[in-house]
Amino acid sequence: MSEDNDAVELDDDAETEAVDAAVEEEADTTEEPTADAAADEASADAETEAPADAESAAADAAAEETTDDAADEEDASPFDDDVMPDDDVDLLIPVEDYLSAGVHIGTQQKTKDMERFIHRVRDDGLYVLDVSTTDQRIRTAADFLANYDPEQILVTSSRQYGRFPAEKFADAIGARARTGRFIPGTLTNPDYAGYIEPDVVVVTDPIGDAQAVKEAITVGIPVIAMCDSNNQLSNVDLVIPTNNKGRRALSVVYWLLANETLDRRGADTVFALDDFEDEL
Repeated sequence: MSEDNDAVELDDDAETEAVDAAVEEEADTTEEPTADAAADEASADAETEAPADAESAAADAAAEETTDDAADEEDASPFDDDVMPDDDVDLLIPVEDYLSAGVHIGTQQKTKDMERFIHRVRDDGLYVLDVSTTDQRIRTAADFLANYDPEQILVTSSRQYGRFPAEKFADAIGARARTGRFIPGTLTNPDYAGYIEPDVVVVTDPIGDAQAVKEAITVGIPVIAMCDSNNQLSNVDLVIPTNNKGRRALSVVYWLLANETLDRRGADTVFALDDFEDEL
């Protein structure tokens, strides 16, 4: 299983870079002409095409149009914000925060299991996850986890970008974490020194964390999983649809899940997103 997990992680490095590049590309904005430049151009046109007594009126009209364009540009989002069917949904955080972290960006593959969580496909072939569903599933997962003794919750992540936020999540809610390679027998072999018996398992990716999922199913432990557009859900009990390969996306989802779980318990502690972001 170690070789399989290592192979998966190596294969996913390139895909992770592609997804992160897509997030950065989406955030890029093109340079627009300044208001002064537009006004100068409009003034020059007016000078050549209109009589002298109409030059002032043409300049005023051009200046007004430029001001309107600048206001529209300021209000416009640098992101493609078509990420959910209903724009009026009340989200845990502004939709722009989800977009800037790339939570909505899936892979260029999809499974039949994940179709219901996909909002659309972009021109570049990347599937866009429904952010409103992600938001709702974070709340549902928090409701579920709040019913368990914190020490009986196990969080796993073999993915490099998921390790820090997973460990921070465990620390925040009082759970246990197993990051990096998941040792076979952790949940199934009582003779193993690291053997534990949790009541629920949270995994960062059912593919990378396949060993943890397999053992959880063997012993009858429910599995909460962060799933991208290419994941199979046959062994997952509760899905949180999200980009599970991006560093910032995983930080945001684990951060929200921690705060929502603490809120369900009636705790006063609230963590900042910075607490869940690992320094590169």
